[in-house]
Amino acid sequence: MGSTSHGNLGRVGRGLCLALAMTAIAGCTRLYDYHGYTPTDEQLAEITVGKDTRETVAEVIGTPSSAGVLKESGYYYVSQKIETFAYRAPEVIEREVVAISFDKRGVVSNVERFGLQDGNVVALSRRVTSSNVEGLTFLQQLFGNIGSLDIGSNL
Repeated sequence: MGSTSHGNLGRVGRGLCLALAMTAIAGCTRLYDYHGYTPTDEQLAEITVGKDTRETVAEVIGTPSSAGVLKESGYYYVSQKIETFAYRAPEVIEREVVAISFDKRGVVSNVERFGLQDGNVVALSRRVTSSNVEGLTFLQQLFGNIGSLDIGSNL
């Protein structure tokens, strides 16, 4: 009876070791996530600079994932591949940006493709508040506020 229970314990131990090894191997598997969409070179070849408009671009290659804030700004198609490996933080290993620029009439003026290796930063969202103190010295800024304080409203 002792040898049978000892044999079962050995099988259970081997099974646990095998399960732990499989878990360790699965934990070291590289995972890839894909986000976004960029048109292919064949699709971009269908766009004619100086002829196509915003509407025809949207019909040919689809609606962009991002568009510029201004009406005359461009369309931006963005895709990326993110790698996750073991305990490390996810890392973007591929990024593509296709930028289609339009002139004031809404006609395509330029088509560009950028990759992660290009190091070009495209600001998809930008919030800048202009300062009303440009060109003023520190003392002008300091003394300019003296007459604008209303002490009664703070009580």
